[in-house]
Parts: sequence; structure tokens; C-alpha cells
Amino acid sequence: MTNALALDALEALKAKVESGEVDTVLVCIVDMQGRLMGKRLHARHFVDDGWDETHCCNYLLATDLEMETPDGYASTSWRAGYGDYIMKPDLTTLRPMPWLEGTVMVLCDLLDHRDHAPIPHAPRTILKRQLARLEEMGLDAVMATELEFFLFEQSLDEIRKAGFRDVQPISGYNEDYHIFQTTKEEHVLRPLRNHLYAAGIPVEGTKGEAGSGQEELNLRYAKALDAADYHTFAKHATKEIAWQQGRAVTFLPKWHHDHSGSSSHIHQSLWKEGRPAFVDESDALGMSPLMKQYLAGLLKYAPDYTYFLAPYINSYKRFQKGSFAPTRTVWSVDNRTAGFRLCAEGTRAVRIECRIGGSDLNPYLAMAGQLAAGIKGIEEGLTLPPAAEGDNYEGETGLIPQNLRDAMEALRGSAMLREAMGDEVVDHYTRAAEVELEDFQRVVTDYEVARGFERS
Repeated sequence: MTNALALDALEALKAKVESGEVDTVLVCIVDMQGRLMGKRLHARHFVDDGWDETHCCNYLLATDLEMETPDGYASTSWRAGYGDYIMKPDLTTLRPMPWLEGTVMVLCDLLDHRDHAPIPHAPRTILKRQLARLEEMGLDAVMATELEFFLFEQSLDEIRKAGFRDVQPISGYNEDYHIFQTTKEEHVLRPLRNHLYAAGIPVEGTKGEAGSGQEELNLRYAKALDAADYHTFAKHATKEIAWQQGRAVTFLPKWHHDHSGSSSHIHQSLWKEGRPAFVDESDALGMSPLMKQYLAGLLKYAPDYTYFLAPYINSYKRFQKGSFAPTRTVWSVDNRTAGFRLCAEGTRAVRIECRIGGSDLNPYLAMAGQLAAGIKGIEEGLTLPPAAEGDNYEGETGLIPQNLRDAMEALRGSAMLREAMGDEVVDHYTRAAEVELEDFQRVVTDYEVARGFERS
């Protein structure tokens, strides 16, 4: 962040604290799962001292979804005593949370409390490292994400107390682009759009998606780090605003086998000196040689970074034929059956959309993995294979890893990611995948009991 922007943000906050407009500052980090974790500081303390740094336990980057503390992480453990990280506020991320009275939020980077070095496996640090590599090449990444989720009639507390059974989506039919049905949901989605806009998040809009109660929130293009920040903030806001209205949302990629899955498509392009570097007007599709090399890298190394797009057991339940979720790592021109879709061919907006990621992805990790692969494609001068055509669910080549174990092993063995991110990062997230598999292996599911209780 630039000192001038940071100081301006701090001075503006001081004025709001003096006037009584702001009394609470949410000081947050992004954890491995892409969630906001942190503290609520009194605004006066923040503007006096807390703006410089505060602290958190280092277990926040070594837990599972349940906030359990599994062993096997090199960064921290019971043996090491679970010490502290420094939370260093990035004051350029200060923004209001309009649905919470008198409250603003700031994102923090995580530093070692001894030498103030960035924590290498922190999600924001991982993305910043890839952006620094691009900067050395004279390039910048511009990205946008789509957030899909399901909205339910009941509240989270009601659903949890009922054992997550008899869950009712807010609509009874497919509402893709459906105006009448989404009118019934405006008590949640209208404040979501407006509060996000008031918070400085570049919202395009919302729409019904291809399932009962399924919604999509679209955000505009931004520089990659901003885009990841926007995604994280918007996902958090969606949960809180729905909760305020007595509704539940889920970003689980496949909440029920009879319902469609939820994705998080990532649109991406590279820019150079303020101009799109993916554009070549002389090319039949408007693709520059740089874009073709970048896309070739995405394709070649897709198995390596699939874990960052699909980090849980449930993530892989989306990948089914005829579901609009891809099954193969091929590219195609404006074709939603492919893992990678070329959008806006022949225009200055030409870009690539990765359709593999689910709604449960951590945007910093997902973007970083793809940037690392694209950079490698440029460095290797890879040749882009011909675009796939027709129904890309047909064929057995270029399959996306079929389950978390396969994705974990691809991550573990990725020389590309070890070079781009470092052994420490790859080993850390490989352990996170192992933890998910170990936890699931201990559980007897309803499916197993119902299928085999009598007949096995």
C-alpha cells in the first residue's frame, strides 16, 4: 500500500470517530478457508494505536473448518506452543460495513512477530507473491469472480437445530434469470447489492441461478488483489445480511445431490502499461501470443492447482456431466461445457473464464494458483492446443482430478507450484487436504447406513 493512501484513509477514519459516526473497527485476516477472522476494536483505540498492528494466535492458519487444531503442520503446533502472528492492517482496505451500525472493517496482512517477515502460507501473501512476479515481467493481473450460493427459507439456527434435515430452498423451481421469483427474494438481495455498493465493492448485480433458491452475485473487474478482497468481503456480507433477514445461505458447492452445484468462476486477463495484453486485433479470435501462452499454462498445470479451486471432499460432487460444471481441462470458445471458456473473442475485453472452481474456494489461493500456471506457460513459451468444440463432457482426456485425494497428490508433486510458491506453502496446504481426508474417513455417513444396514 502507498503511504499517502494509507494516511488519507486513517485521517478520514479519525474524523468519523471524532464525530461519533464510527465506534467499532473489525480488524480481520483471511484464513485458509477464505473466512474473515479477527477482532472488534473500539474505534478510538484503533485510530490511536491499533492501526499500526495488533496480534492473533498463529493457529488461525492451521485449523480445519471446525476450528480444530490438527497436528502435522510445520508452522505451528502444540509442541511449538501456538504463538502469535502480527496482524498488520492494510489501511487501503478500510471500508464501512453499512449493515452494521457504526462499524468499519480493515484487512490485515500477517507477519512474523520476531522479524516482521510476511507469513508465507497466508492467503494474501501467496497472491501478492505471484503479483510481484508479474510485476517483474511488466504485467498486471485484472480479475473478477462470480459468487454462487443457495438461499433458504429457514434461518441458520433453525437448520442446525433440525440436524440439517428438511432444508427448504427459498424457491420451488429453477430460477435462472427469473424476475418474478427473484422479486420474492429482494428482501435479502436488494440490501446486499446496496450495502456492498455503499462499502465500495464494485457490484454489477444479482440474478437467479439454475437451481431452486440458487443465486449469483457478480462483481466487476479489478486488480487481482482487490478482486480477492472484494470476493471475501462480499461472501461475508451475504451471510450476515441473510442472517439479519432470518434466512440462511450456503456456499457449499453441492448441498444436495438432487440440486445443482454452486461455482465461483474466475475471469482473468493480463495488462501492460494500462492496456490489455491479451488483445491482438490481427488474430482470428483477438488473442495475443501472450494470452495463448498463458492459457496453455492454465491447461497444462490445471491438475497442480485444482486443490486451490476445490479444497474439500464435497467440492468434487459438482463435477458431473450435463451439470454446467466442467469435467475436463480443455478450452473452448464461448462454450460452457469446457473447463476454460474464451469470452468476448475479437474484442478488447477478450479474457479467459476458469469454470472449475466451486463456491467454497479461497479466492487468494485460487487466483494465485492460476497466475503461477499462466506465468509458467509464458516462461516456457507453451503452444496452445486447438479449441475444443461441441459437448466437452464427451471424451476422457484432460479430466479434472476426480476427488480430493487425487488433487492433493497433484499438489504435493507439483514442481511448478513448489518453484512459484515455495515448499513451505505447498506442504502446508497438502497437510490441509490430508486433514480433510482423515476427518471424513472417520465418519459413517447416512448413505452408507441406508444402503448397507439390511442388505450388506
